[in-house]
Amino acid sequence: METKQIRKDFPILDQKVNGYPLVYLDNAATTQKPVQVLERLLSYYKSENSNIHRGVHHLSQEATDAYEDARSYVAGFMGADSNHTVLFTKGTTESINLVANGFRSLLKARDHVVATLSDHHSNFVPWQQACLYSGALFHALPLLPDGGLDLEQLGRLLTLEPKILVLPHISNVIGRINPVKEIIRMAHCHGTAVLVDGAQAIAHLPVSVSDLNADFYCWSGHKAYGPTGIGVLCAKTSWLEKLPPYQFGGEMIEEVTVEKTTFAPLPFKFEAGTPPIAEALAMKTALQYIKGIGFESLMQHGQDLCRYAFARLMEIPGMEIYGSDQDRCGLVSFNVKGAYHYDVGVILDQMGIAVRTGHHCAQPLMDFLGIPGSVRCSFAVYNTRQEVDRLVEAVGKAARMLR
Repeated sequence: METKQIRKDFPILDQKVNGYPLVYLDNAATTQKPVQVLERLLSYYKSENSNIHRGVHHLSQEATDAYEDARSYVAGFMGADSNHTVLFTKGTTESINLVANGFRSLLKARDHVVATLSDHHSNFVPWQQACLYSGALFHALPLLPDGGLDLEQLGRLLTLEPKILVLPHISNVIGRINPVKEIIRMAHCHGTAVLVDGAQAIAHLPVSVSDLNADFYCWSGHKAYGPTGIGVLCAKTSWLEKLPPYQFGGEMIEEVTVEKTTFAPLPFKFEAGTPPIAEALAMKTALQYIKGIGFESLMQHGQDLCRYAFARLMEIPGMEIYGSDQDRCGLVSFNVKGAYHYDVGVILDQMGIAVRTGHHCAQPLMDFLGIPGSVRCSFAVYNTRQEVDRLVEAVGKAARMLR
């Protein structure tokens, strides 16, 4: 993979921060956008801008065709059964809330819902709250010492026949790739539906929802070199037909009278209001960019940077990295003994290195690890080993200053 050539597509990287060349290692929070995506956004607003689906004029029809073509491309990219199983949302958080809100009408007192201790708050809290609303029982699957999910304990929880199991494809703190296909098979043997949070996976791993047999799979465009404000929920037709609408308004209506309302067919039943049109078109461009590089190269690059960063960071005295170096992709989270994670992040920023510090919206996981937070460096297609070297040098300096 020609990383030097790829970096030319990301103009934001060609700048200095506090007098140092920018090293952007906060990609788990959001990735930077290639010029192709930026140009697609501008092109839409310059020459195609119109509301979609109901307009009879040329611009509306042109924008509608482009929007639905983006949906078709996403369906193919994810190995979905059909276009109508792909819903456009604001992002992973809204996708999960859409499903959790629908399950409120399906859950009964003493039903069971299972999440994991490695879940992001946006895949933990909605289900916790759905259980509080319905009287269902909420369980959090523990982790093994190496950061993996405890599948033995999962087997025991599945004997309760929970209504749904939710989990991340890749942990946003540990970076562990979970064996989601195996877990989905286990869950389905007990009649349990599965929702996979793919926010950290979509830019690193090939995803086929048909092969995984996932009931729900969701992710955010801005984590995969696309714009903010757009995400995807891909779900089985049977579930989308069963769940009630999440929001009400224009577009998702079939007929309204004073007495009743009927709703539009899939996918429009769940897409109330004016959708993120420009964002959907630009997200398609971002996925085309990923596909042009190829997932084999992306996976090799991401895993190589993780292994290299893991090994180099361990050279620093007092270093603690969370999770093992096995089955890891995209990120490394760590602390240095005697140094507070926030202070390390501030010093790194002073040297032009962007990382994330804190609990990473995963406080139950932080409690499990026995820490208030960590420093997280996360990688993208444009990052290099040389940038990892700069990170290690800066962390070493921070450690000497703060201990």
